[in-house]
Amino acid sequence: MRKPIVSRSSLTATITRALGEVSDLTQITEGEESRAFSFRANGENYIVRINETVNGFNKDAYAYQRFATAALPIPEVVALGELDNGHAYCVSRRALGVTLQDLTRTELPAVVGPVASVLEAIASSTIGTASGYGPFDSQGRGAYATWRDFLTAIANPHQYKWNTLRHQVDVNRICLLLNEVLYLAEQCPEVRQLVHGDFGSNNVLTDGHRITGVIDWSEAMVGDPLYDVANILFWRTWLECMEQQARFFEVHCADHLRPKERLRCYQLRIGLEEIYENALHGTADNVAWAINRCEEL
Repeated sequence: MRKPIVSRSSLTATITRALGEVSDLTQITEGEESRAFSFRANGENYIVRINETVNGFNKDAYAYQRFATAALPIPEVVALGELDNGHAYCVSRRALGVTLQDLTRTELPAVVGPVASVLEAIASSTIGTASGYGPFDSQGRGAYATWRDFLTAIANPHQYKWNTLRHQVDVNRICLLLNEVLYLAEQCPEVRQLVHGDFGSNNVLTDGHRITGVIDWSEAMVGDPLYDVANILFWRTWLECMEQQARFFEVHCADHLRPKERLRCYQLRIGLEEIYENALHGTADNVAWAINRCEEL
């Protein structure tokens, strides 16, 4: 999860060529794999993010063009390209507010209802010409032929080389979890709807009353929208914003939680992906937490 090194002078020069004179370039909260700055140009407020590749940024542009509505606010991408060092940059209009993760415990109750409404808007989006299932590229092409193929890919040794991580994880514990996913996936329906893929914490912006932006569509996919609900449930013990969203579902959206075996399958799939990625990057504490979380589901 290495973040790119950024030359502020090179970044300023690149943005100036794209948008005109830049002022107030200020580093802000970052993603796991990107750096981000706010700035002003032509009297407007913008965000610029820098990553090693352009793939996720292209999906942000695709999401804005295809899915943005009043009910699903997605910031407009106004410029994409490469910096002098080859890293990718993406300029988008700045949405007002802060992330759900930035809110205090007492501020969260006012926004969990609007969060649920945005989740419904995502699930109701028209996917149009998007093809396949699972994560899609910037042309809307899903990586898998079926939803079940995506779910079970985590156990495919050609895609996930668990045996090479024996020093980072207890493979016996992992095998038990993989077998559960394989069993539960057989009961999951082939649903073709929009899934954000990483919804609910630092990718949802709010002004404290309404949702002002849904950002970072790099993990977006075609599949079962309950996958986004499962993401909230999986992370509820890690983040207060996820815990309060999960409680809201329990009280006000009980229908979302009735397919217990599907939700368990999806949570295990999410957890195993987290384990694998953190094992690759050597973040042992995160690996241990995610394994324990999967086993307690």
